[in-house]
Amino acid sequence: MAIPQLSWNLDFLKNNPVLKADSYGIPDEVKHINYPIRLVRYWFIYHFLREEIARKGALDVCEIGVDRGQMLGFMQAGGEVKSLASWDAVDCIIQRDILQRAGYQNFYEIDLESAEFKLDKQYDAMILLHVLEHLFAPEAVVKKIASQLKPGGILIGGFPSLPDNMVAAREQKIRSKAGKFGHVSVFSPERVRAMAKASGLELEFLTGAFFMRKKGFFLENYQWWFRFNLWFGSRFPSWPGETYWILRKPLK
Repeated sequence: MAIPQLSWNLDFLKNNPVLKADSYGIPDEVKHINYPIRLVRYWFIYHFLREEIARKGALDVCEIGVDRGQMLGFMQAGGEVKSLASWDAVDCIIQRDILQRAGYQNFYEIDLESAEFKLDKQYDAMILLHVLEHLFAPEAVVKKIASQLKPGGILIGGFPSLPDNMVAAREQKIRSKAGKFGHVSVFSPERVRAMAKASGLELEFLTGAFFMRKKGFFLENYQWWFRFNLWFGSRFPSWPGETYWILRKPLK
């Protein structure tokens, strides 16, 4: 089975200056690790966009759930911002000054689950990175977001995941204890497939991310451990951990 992520730049986390910058709130235990699996979320999205840029050229991008702008920082570190037509931000709380300095252009401060959710244009790529697990009705939100994609555009993202037979019980448990902005939805690869189908999108890529993750773990200094985790995630996407995916809107 082909595993494209093993051919991507594996040193991008090791050499990325974003990891050393205090402004992004990266924990010190992660900053001093060569291949921090905790930050593989940005690594996947960076390479999804890099390959889409190689295929299509300049992209209009909308990132939903931007925090302090870490994702755009990763793109800048890779030199890919030269191939971006625009990069807009959506969040329930917009830190406008921070995000303007980071390079975001247009801002939407809105609750994704509100009836008023609507963007001003369609996009080539939309990012939902560790957002959907914070929503009570993620499938309904994905349907709304899919309508904002250009034909042929991609919705990319990821979140924590479990085997499908554990999802319902885990979701019931965390909803009973969740605080504000906490995790309230639980996902599996099967739920991703169903979500894509219900939204009229095609599942183009799906993978697990790792076998084991521990902040500051010494083995995360070695590329072979990073490669093993990528390989394991690709072969066992239902393993408890994280899942990353590309959903594409059909041209017709």
